[in-house]
Amino acid sequence: MWEWTSSPPASPAHPLLADPGADASLCGMAATGASGTNAVRYGTMRPNVLNLRVVLPDGRLLHTAGPGRQPRKRAAGYDLTSLFVGSEGTLGFLTQATLRLHPLPEATAVTIASFPGVGAAVACTVQVLQAAVPVARIEFLDEVMADACGRFSGMGLPVAATLLLELHGSRCSLAEQQQQMEEIVQENGGSSLAWAEGLEEREQLWSMRHNAWYAALALRPGCQVRHKDGDDGSSAHGALSATALPSPAQGYSTDVCVPISRLPDVVVETKQDLQASSLTGQQGHSPLRQRGLRGLTILHATPHLTRGLAGPMVGHVGDGNFHCILVFNSQDPEEAQRIHAFTQRLGRRALAAGGTCTGEHGVGLGKRALLQEELGQEGLDTLRSIKAALDPHNLMNPGKVL
Repeated sequence: MWEWTSSPPASPAHPLLADPGADASLCGMAATGASGTNAVRYGTMRPNVLNLRVVLPDGRLLHTAGPGRQPRKRAAGYDLTSLFVGSEGTLGFLTQATLRLHPLPEATAVTIASFPGVGAAVACTVQVLQAAVPVARIEFLDEVMADACGRFSGMGLPVAATLLLELHGSRCSLAEQQQQMEEIVQENGGSSLAWAEGLEEREQLWSMRHNAWYAALALRPGCQVRHKDGDDGSSAHGALSATALPSPAQGYSTDVCVPISRLPDVVVETKQDLQASSLTGQQGHSPLRQRGLRGLTILHATPHLTRGLAGPMVGHVGDGNFHCILVFNSQDPEEAQRIHAFTQRLGRRALAAGGTCTGEHGVGLGKRALLQEELGQEGLDTLRSIKAALDPHNLMNPGKVL
């Protein structure tokens, strides 16, 4: 987990508003160019990293903006900081990062909106951004992911395409933003909104979202999830410390990012692909009963598991970025091949829409062919020249990216 390496600042501020998910490390996030739920308003890691300390392959120590320097902007020479952000460990070891801080907002409000389908939910997102509502978080869950997250956390959600929304601002501006948001949600067939401003309610909502990975793993029998309390995942206790146990059933998370204007089409096409490929799993649902959480209206469902492959969708849709979490039997070659074929189609679908094959997870080994399709031969040759100049003996993460 990321933490302060020295005393935190005296004035209240968010140390890292990129808001990492489970088990993130600070320099690991910089190395992959990661983002998170707050990126739509506060940016990804890239604009929030001011300086990096890097151990180069030959052992030299590099400060990408100069030793001790942290200007808000600079035009001195090449942008070495941006070169190493997203380099996936192929150019050097990132050992220290200097980050931009952001002030805490005066007021914060969160809500949940459910929609008749994934197209309506994502179309609502596009309209929110086009209306210039300064939304701080706008997270998308398809109906499979909403059901899984709700049951795993114990707070339950309607089994429907869902947006999790958070607004930041002064108390006066927040009221105006809430009114705008409610109007846009209603125009897209969404549910009525109940806002919560208390810290406990907000933390409960985002804890549920941050455990989406473990909730997806829990969909598949044999993909066991253990809580710190030793319970079976049907209650909220221990959800923050959930870790997956070794099992033939494994999770594979892939992501793409597309221009906001193309997002509804790409999400709908991807959902249709998941359904046509039988990758969504078969779900069991018990009757839902309403349960109160102060300002938020939520639903509770008893847990049932899927049978077969599971592929819920979740995304930081305010950035045009979404993920498919594919839970499959790693010892079944046929299932593994279906997963591989789907991820290749997904990547090429994003490229055809003018997007990228990965918005934050990186290229690694699995997307090297897609990277060439995205950048072209000239782009790939340029990357190889940079790699050869900094790491001529190919010591750093060999085989990755290139």
